[in-house]
Amino acid sequence: MQEKTTAQKLILGLQHVLAMFGATVLVPALTGLNTSITLFCAGVGTLIFHGVTKRKVPVFLGSSFAFMGGISAILGDARMGDPEFLERLAAVKGALIIAGLVYVIFAGLIKVIGYDKVSKLLPPIVTGPIIIVIGLRLSATGVSSAFYRDGAFEPKCLIVTGVVLLVVIGFSVFAKGILNLMPILFGIIAGYIVCGFLGFTDFSAVAKADWLAFTDKDIIAQVICLPTFKLDAILALAPIALVTLVEHVGDITTNGAVVGKDFISDPGVHRTILGDGLATAFAGLLGGPANTTYSENTGVLAVTKNYDPSIIRIAAVFSIILGVFGKIGGVITSIPGPVTGAISIVLYGMISAVGVRILIGQRVNLGNSRNLMIAALILVIGIGCDSIPIAGTVTISGLALAAILGIVLALVLPEGKDAYLSKDETV
Repeated sequence: MQEKTTAQKLILGLQHVLAMFGATVLVPALTGLNTSITLFCAGVGTLIFHGVTKRKVPVFLGSSFAFMGGISAILGDARMGDPEFLERLAAVKGALIIAGLVYVIFAGLIKVIGYDKVSKLLPPIVTGPIIIVIGLRLSATGVSSAFYRDGAFEPKCLIVTGVVLLVVIGFSVFAKGILNLMPILFGIIAGYIVCGFLGFTDFSAVAKADWLAFTDKDIIAQVICLPTFKLDAILALAPIALVTLVEHVGDITTNGAVVGKDFISDPGVHRTILGDGLATAFAGLLGGPANTTYSENTGVLAVTKNYDPSIIRIAAVFSIILGVFGKIGGVITSIPGPVTGAISIVLYGMISAVGVRILIGQRVNLGNSRNLMIAALILVIGIGCDSIPIAGTVTISGLALAAILGIVLALVLPEGKDAYLSKDETV
């Protein structure tokens, strides 16, 4: 492929951060954390990740939904301006720093054990269905955003979603050269224009935003608030890192499948886990949510077919700029839900399609009873279970439970000679 110009890389970086924006800011919007701090931490966290992983892995780090329940439990209904908010925020900061250290510890253990033993835990019959589950679990969120406004079905959203999907499909399939790499950006622009005619645009976020977000006294107070290490808060958040570690390996495996490289071995899963841990600890220090690898990132890679890590770093810089300059972030926030929802439908569908591709590409025999049973249980438990309480506010997601079950079954059940199809057999 022809080398991209600087201008083209900037456009592709902007496209990537636009695609990641909605999911990244949703966590602070729902928990009470600050959006500007979140975007700044996501950008810096991504750069930290790339530094640790030798700049080889095309990953953008964003707000982890897995930690959302624990953060909400600690903050409760307290919001900035309430007397108890900064005290509770300090406890969240401390707990997230400890969660980041959990990642760091496990990265060290995997470095000692070796990636070969880790890769044996994730055969194609486990990773394929898990990746399918990741996409399907997210699909309801995309559909809801695409067709619903204020909790009610809106027929006009069908028009917006239809236009966005047609533009994305058109540029992805029929466009040539650099235009073929920017279907999401053109989809967002087209959807924004249609929303303007339908009266869906709302620029109140732009009006309310400060030009420089970090000159706001409330944001300064949250950043300089020192972390406290309270046992109840640590128990609410730190164990979640054990769950997201499993999801992390799945995300890195998925990214590798899309790009066509084995990131588990090079630069090594211990480095990718370390990158997540340091980024999460950094976010905890400033008051942002945990930063982890992102399923949405995989969808963007699959749609755009752009695997250049340097462009992800450009996206990270854009995220930092959006965090610092409040007005710019306000413009991005004004992108209507039906537009981001339509984009999400494509991204989440692409993730599941990658899982199917792994099963086919690795010639997994689903006529084999052992393989069929593992795939069936991963799919049903991963999609059917939302979250299961473990202790207090600590829960385990259906995805993590399905991944653990799949790994155990793959280790315990005998593989058999017909687990994989031969070259002469039809998939």
